[in-house]
This record gives sequence, C-alpha cells and structure tokens, in this order.
Amino acid sequence: MLLPASFITLQFNQYTVQPLVPQPIAVQQWHQQQLNRQVPTHVFPYWAKIWPAAKALTQFLADHPLLLKNKQVLELAAGIGLPSLLAAQIAQQVTCTDYVQEPLAYATEAAKHYANFTTAVLNWNSLPKDLSADVLLLSDVNYEPAAFERLQQVIHQFLQQGATVIISTPQRLMAKSFINTLQRYCTHQQEINADAVYCTVMVLQNQLLKP
Repeated sequence: MLLPASFITLQFNQYTVQPLVPQPIAVQQWHQQQLNRQVPTHVFPYWAKIWPAAKALTQFLADHPLLLKNKQVLELAAGIGLPSLLAAQIAQQVTCTDYVQEPLAYATEAAKHYANFTTAVLNWNSLPKDLSADVLLLSDVNYEPAAFERLQQVIHQFLQQGATVIISTPQRLMAKSFINTLQRYCTHQQEINADAVYCTVMVLQNQLLKP
C-alpha cells in the first residue's frame, strides 16, 4: 500500500527525473502506527525522503552518462530510487533494490514508463551468490560503522567481478576510515554540493582486471 505521495520534478542536465515521494506527515503517522502496533521489524523509514547523497550521485551520473551507456546497473539500498530513475534513461537494464519492499512500490510507480526498470528486495548482508552487474550504485550507505566491514566485502565482491562501483557519501568524519579503504580502487573522485551538503562521489574499479 502506498502512503499519500507526490511526484516531484528534478532536472539534472538534460535529464528530467520524477520520483514519487511520500508526504512527510503521512510517513510520520505511518511510523507512529507501526510503533503503536509494536511491529518487531519496524525501523524509521529513512527511505521515505531523497537524501543529498542520492541527488549528488544522480547529478554525477548525468554528468558522466557513458558510465551507464549499454550497461546492466544495480542499485543497492536505493530507497525510492532517484539514481536508478535517471539510470533507466541511459542504461540497458536497471535493477533498483532495497532491503524492504515499501520504498520499491514508489520506485515502481515512478518508473512505469521504463521497460528496462525492475525492482527487487535485496539485503546486502545476504546477497545471492550469482548476483552481478556492470555498474553498482550506492548512495549514503556508510552511516553505520557496524556495517562498514560488510559493505567493504560487498564492494570488493563486485570489483572482483569487474564491475564499476559508484558510491556517493556525505563527508562524515566517522566514515573517513571507510572511504580511505576504497581509495586504492578510485579512478575518479568529485565533490558535489547537493542541498548545501557536500558529498563525495567516487568511481571504483579493479585496475588489475584491465587488459
């Protein structure tokens, strides 16, 4: 079931993206209802808004469309899928994923005109062994230090497969060590101001796999 939501129009260079965003009041009311019902798996729906790092990643993709051209693209922890919605205008195939189903309903509705767009529930703690992509998109995923080791494993797994990983993160001090571990794979880095928040976007590739 979709909460009350509105399409918003965002422009990234020549690309127009129209995500479907739940209304904040409706999100707060739904969250409170889940707490009142003591739903054991419920956490605050951080997926229900567009974060600056997602806008920064989307802008970066608009600036560098050749990274997506004719590619199989996978976004993990996508929320309502802003970067995936832009990628669908460029890539051959886009799979937009999150660890819960709720945000994917909004992404599906926003992407109904894209035949190359699919969604799936995926948890990075238990990814299918045969999961692969040409390009992996990640935005604002490194906010919980307890998850850093697993995230590094996921990124390394895709890099070993020859994928390009594009990660966008706000410049958090606590995440500095995590970002430093990725520098050896970084082939391009750009700072982007999104909603007055400076975000770092990094392109990661396994140079040892290049001919």
